[in-house]
Amino acid sequence: MKLIVGLGNPGKEYKNTRHNVGFMVLDNYLGKVNWKMKMENYFYLTEVNGEQIMFIKPLTYMNLSGLAVSKIVNFYKIDPKDILIIQDDLDMDLGAYKIKRNSSSGGHNGIKSIITELNTDKFARLKIGIGKNKLIPTEKYVISKFSTKELS
Repeated sequence: MKLIVGLGNPGKEYKNTRHNVGFMVLDNYLGKVNWKMKMENYFYLTEVNGEQIMFIKPLTYMNLSGLAVSKIVNFYKIDPKDILIIQDDLDMDLGAYKIKRNSSSGGHNGIKSIITELNTDKFARLKIGIGKNKLIPTEKYVISKFSTKELS
């Protein structure tokens, strides 16, 4: 089984915020699917070329993402090499992206939580740039909404 995790914060107040890029990518990729709840996650299970793929959106809020992710990983005995985490990245230009594997959290609290709970950093990450605004404190900026122009 492969696991693809979109990081974000649950709740309508966080919809279309920078920290919710992981949720947004999954929603855009999967379209309208029937998300179910399991072990503090929304999840959607499908099969591609005979391989089961589980998509999850943790419901524990960003800084505790590792708690929800580890429940799924431990229950299904998923190897870290079969995990992809989709996260926001402040240090990248808006819309830029890169894939990293086996690296530190880079200061991202959601990734830090996952590394702590899984006791490894040996998983892949799709980092999506959200830009940075030095005039707004980071903790406020990451939960600010994208403008209509930024979303287009």
